[in-house]
Amino acid sequence: MATSSASASILKTAVSASSPARLPPCATTFSDQKQLSFGSSSRPFLSQPLRKVLSSKQPFACKAQTDPTDSRSAKIQELNVYEINERDRGSPAYLRLSQKTVNSLGDLVPFSNKVYTGDLTKRVGITAGICILIKNEPEKKGDRYEAIYSFYFGDYGHIAVQGQYLTYEDTYLAVTGGSGIFEGVYGQVKLQQLIFPFKLFYTFYLKGIPDLPSELLGEPVPPSVTVEPTAAAKACEPGAILSNFTN
Repeated sequence: MATSSASASILKTAVSASSPARLPPCATTFSDQKQLSFGSSSRPFLSQPLRKVLSSKQPFACKAQTDPTDSRSAKIQELNVYEINERDRGSPAYLRLSQKTVNSLGDLVPFSNKVYTGDLTKRVGITAGICILIKNEPEKKGDRYEAIYSFYFGDYGHIAVQGQYLTYEDTYLAVTGGSGIFEGVYGQVKLQQLIFPFKLFYTFYLKGIPDLPSELLGEPVPPSVTVEPTAAAKACEPGAILSNFTN
């Protein structure tokens, strides 16, 4: 019995020694808890300037930065040109990839024609591009193409366009970019079919570029099937061409 009492005493001592020490009771009062609250009434952990920002009810807005001196704006500039096929360039070429006897989806039409200013007094350069036939529309006596091509303006650069080309009515194409003075250009161009595929009149509505040179902005000749360039422009005489025009 003495042995059992000693063993029990030793076991009780060992258990007491292995138990974790008790922590003193929390001394935080109700008022302390209120000060540590994350409510809007108290933010002791925030600096004074940040507290003012967070308490402000003004909406946050980010304004676009614009340069008032930048002449490249959203204003629209009109530019008119004539595209004329004088039957001396082997254009257009018709590639019947569909291998059908009628115009069909997938047929390709690469082309290049001469371009003149809207007043028909100067040779501008050429067009160069390709049309992909999308649909033959016999009831309208024409075709629907997807067109991708460029207008070349000598040293001034070029304008690229893309969109639908209908052989039976006026259409609009997107201006997708350019080079030279036309770098960054966007907008659209109206295509007027005068004689398919030999005579077309274009009105560009250009945005995003500086003012166009006056050399390109002569009063356009009203479009009609009978319009023709001046003899000097046709002959590419000095003063009737753009500098370094593409022929």
